[in-house]
Amino acid sequence: MLELDGSFGEGGGQILRTSLTLSLLTGRAFHLRNVRAGRAKPGLQPQHLMSVRAAATIGQAEMRGASLGSCDLVFEPGIVRAGKYRFDIGTAGAIGLVLHTLYLPLALRGQTPSELTLIGGTHVSTSPCFHFLDTTWRRYLELAGLRLSLRMNRPGFYPRGGGMVEAFIQPCTKLHGIHLGARGSIKASGFSAVAGLDVGIARRQARRALFRLQKHGLKAHLREETWEGGPGTVVAVELDTTPVPTLFFALGARGKPAERVADEAVDQVIAYLDAGDALVDVHSADQIVLPLALAEGTSEYRVAEVTRHLTTNIDIIRRFLERDIVCEGAEGEPGVVRIN
Repeated sequence: MLELDGSFGEGGGQILRTSLTLSLLTGRAFHLRNVRAGRAKPGLQPQHLMSVRAAATIGQAEMRGASLGSCDLVFEPGIVRAGKYRFDIGTAGAIGLVLHTLYLPLALRGQTPSELTLIGGTHVSTSPCFHFLDTTWRRYLELAGLRLSLRMNRPGFYPRGGGMVEAFIQPCTKLHGIHLGARGSIKASGFSAVAGLDVGIARRQARRALFRLQKHGLKAHLREETWEGGPGTVVAVELDTTPVPTLFFALGARGKPAERVADEAVDQVIAYLDAGDALVDVHSADQIVLPLALAEGTSEYRVAEVTRHLTTNIDIIRRFLERDIVCEGAEGEPGVVRIN
């Protein structure tokens, strides 16, 4: 059994999710102490607890310490079975982070397609929103040979949640490495959406985002959309980078001006563009390192920013897999990830 310390590195939920995924894939049990010790609310919160329980369900695992607030977890995997599953987080916890835990075991160990219905938050802070998953994350997986499709049946924002996403995951016999260079010239598009709020908010968000983008020399078109459900708002800016488009987004909150939501989204775009010509954005950098560590052959990709999330994920992967993974570059600066 692997002994792991959840306080090292970035000290968050990613350590847990990567450990669950690799435990199911390698058959290696683990004991994780100090779960999420680096967070203001340590221990298993609803979305993390659902990741544990969902992993145990698809992988017929035994577990101890799987309770709300627990800081100590033992996970002993069984055999992964493809199938049709439904997991309800019960809060606005991030659907995307539960999906990150489950998709690789179902794809690489499942003999038939799997269907996941996930209920919770589709657009919540500090986690990938549905549109990022569908636009950027899913496309990187396709480059490596893994195919899945996503459908949002209804949005879910903090604090209400209640969003629903369906994921259809195809079995994958093997992944292959990828090599990604510069991103090339760029055009921008995207949307400004409100759910359960006045459409004028979407208009203000779009107007501000377009002004900022054009001031930075980017021509863009942003759709204004009204969704059911909510309440919530989102601004998303998509860059037509090749071979994978890159999406950045920001979310509204009670008392937060529409213009500030737009500024937060555009600030991410500008930081990405000003970091050089690396294709892989700061969020994708640590999300694709795990599937590529499981792929046949070598991989290499340039990242707009090296983060503690990325280096922590690499450290966890090395505990489970004998793979040479190197990240060159200082934290907070552009870098290169090489997997041999």
